[in-house]
Amino acid sequence: MTDSKHPGALGAAYAAKRPEEVAALYDSWADTYDADMSAAGYRHPTICLALLSRHLPRGAAPLLDAGAGTGLIGEWLAITGYPQVEALDISEGMLAQASRKGVYSALHRLALGGPLPFADDAYAGIVSAGVFTSGHVGVDGLDELIRICQPGGVIVLTVKNTLWDAGFSARIAELEAQGVVTRAEETPPYVSMPGEADTVPSRGLALRVT
Repeated sequence: MTDSKHPGALGAAYAAKRPEEVAALYDSWADTYDADMSAAGYRHPTICLALLSRHLPRGAAPLLDAGAGTGLIGEWLAITGYPQVEALDISEGMLAQASRKGVYSALHRLALGGPLPFADDAYAGIVSAGVFTSGHVGVDGLDELIRICQPGGVIVLTVKNTLWDAGFSARIAELEAQGVVTRAEETPPYVSMPGEADTVPSRGLALRVT
C-alpha cells in the first residue's frame, strides 16, 4: 500500500516535498478538512486522546497540540480536562479554523522538523496526531518536541509504518538506551482512515520524558 494512491487533497498533501507546499495545500483544504476526515473515519485524534488520558494526569498544563490542523483534538482535550492547550501548525488556513473552535490559549504558525522558539521544558505534555507521516514530518522533528517537554511529561504521537520502518523505530530505541525517554505505551499498527482505500497503517506512541 502506498500513500500516493490517495485522491484529491489527501494525496496531494502526502506527495508534497517542501514545507511551503504543504502549507499551501492545507490552506486550500481548511474549509472542508473536518468533513473530509470525518467521512474517512479518521482515528488518530481519538487514539491520541486515549493515550494521553492514560499517561498524563487530568489538568496537566500547558499542553502543545503540535500539528493541530483545524483543532480536532483540541476540542476533545478541553472536554476531557486539559484546560490550557496551545496549537502549532504550518498552515495559516488550518489555524484560522482551529481559532474558531475557541479552545486554544495560543496559536503558533510554525513548521515542525527544525528549531522551535520555545524554552526548554515549556510544556507538560505534547500531542502530535497524524503529523509523522508521508510528506510531512520525519524523525528529525522528534528531538525538539523532547526538548520542550518537561521531565516527567508525556509526548503522544502517531507514526506511519513507512516512517517507523525507515528509522523512527531505531531512533526511539536509541533515545531509550540513552535514558532520554521511556516508552510508556505503543499501540499495534492500525488503519487511521478506514474510509480511504490503501491507507498505510500507523501506530500510536506515548513517550515519557526522563
